Amino acid sequence: MNDIDAWVWWLVGAAALGIPLVVTAMPEFGMLAVGAVAAAVTAGFGLGTVVQVIVFLAVSVALIAVVRPIAARHSRQSPRLATGIEALKGRQAVVLERVDGSGGRIKLAGEIWSARALDTDRVYEAGAEVDVVDIEGATAVVM
Repeated sequence: MNDIDAWVWWLVGAAALGIPLVVTAMPEFGMLAVGAVAAAVTAGFGLGTVVQVIVFLAVSVALIAVVRPIAARHSRQSPRLATGIEALKGRQAVVLERVDGSGGRIKLAGEIWSARALDTDRVYEAGAEVDVVDIEGATAVVM
């Protein structure tokens, strides 16, 4: 195998590593594919097989060691944009009908919601502003 063929084989290897990346969604295969591309570039410059393998290993290990922990940290973070019911928690609402531990009505985000007080002994009269602490079914829990 001459040096011209070596870079082609490295690119074939990179493409082969791209297939399980797409099928399994494991980013490690992509990092190995990038290492193979780096080795193909090394082969293109006419450097020997030992140097190509060292470049492949160095780039692949460096990517796995650096990028993988960053990706894992980002995947554990919760989304910053709250939608649906989660977006209503923490918002303020206006009491339309007296709210106590057993029920009432509030206006929340332009809609009328049934509500109940978090503290069952607490009463909120019409016109009072309350904070939504939770949503249980179709009922807002307020304080």
